[in-house]
Amino acid sequence: MKKYKFSTVRIFQTLALVLAIAGLSSCEDVIDLNTETGPTQLVVDGWITNQPGTQTITLTWSSAYFDKNPIKPVLGAKVTVTDNLGKVYEFTDKDGTGNYTWGKLNTDTLGHVGGKYSLRIEHEQEVYTSKNEIKRVPKIDSLVYTNETLPFTPDDGQKTGYIAEFYARDFAGTGDTYWIKEVLNGKTNVDKAEKISIAWDAAFGAGAPSDGLIFIQPLRRSITYDSLYQAGSHVGVELHSITNEAFYFLQQIVEQSSNGGLFATPIANIKSNVINADPNGRKALGYFGASAVSRMETVIDPKKARPED
Repeated sequence: MKKYKFSTVRIFQTLALVLAIAGLSSCEDVIDLNTETGPTQLVVDGWITNQPGTQTITLTWSSAYFDKNPIKPVLGAKVTVTDNLGKVYEFTDKDGTGNYTWGKLNTDTLGHVGGKYSLRIEHEQEVYTSKNEIKRVPKIDSLVYTNETLPFTPDDGQKTGYIAEFYARDFAGTGDTYWIKEVLNGKTNVDKAEKISIAWDAAFGAGAPSDGLIFIQPLRRSITYDSLYQAGSHVGVELHSITNEAFYFLQQIVEQSSNGGLFATPIANIKSNVINADPNGRKALGYFGASAVSRMETVIDPKKARPED
């Protein structure tokens, strides 16, 4: 089944591996690769925040790995989010695209730190539900950039330019988890699984002695991903609070995206937090999340850059 744009490409790497091994076997038999097509499933992509403006929950149907047809939206669903105070927010698909929205640009606010939220989706006699909450998020103290010259870059991009780096301090008290996102030209830029940067307290995972500290440098610099920035670049960072459950969900996406090589494990659907009310009904894919957001942006000015490390 097609799962998420972050992980579906791995099936092609698995296919390439199978073909390479077949070629090394000196066998002339034709090998037919039969990929099983399972039942169509609801795919949920929804993440509410404490930021003002439109909130969106996207519903689509899953499809086979090699299906080249456009992804089909789920139409005619009833989608609501209810907070812990009993207020109900109705999400509507005004354009018939499967993008169910609530609120207006830069006005209404749905999420609040400490709030708990329940998602309910009704479609074709099936009811799906999910729950999440908005955790605290630290303030970003500063956003700096350093002039760097690299011996090489993974995508053969710019070798001379600037590495952006943010500074923030984790809250005291273990178990805070975060999603760090690059902001480029005013928009968050997470178009690959490899770009997903997550933190447990101020480090990569649970168990590190990082509680209450400034985020470690690899995390601070994770917003500079594809290539070095140039003078005049409009760059920034968003720090999203997430639950521990969301941390592990995103971690699995990253692991599957890098699951290649001779010892790769079979790709499997990542467990969703969206549950069908009927235990015998079709299971859902995807995730319903909630975050508080800290954000900071800047324009790279060579006169204000820090010297190369």
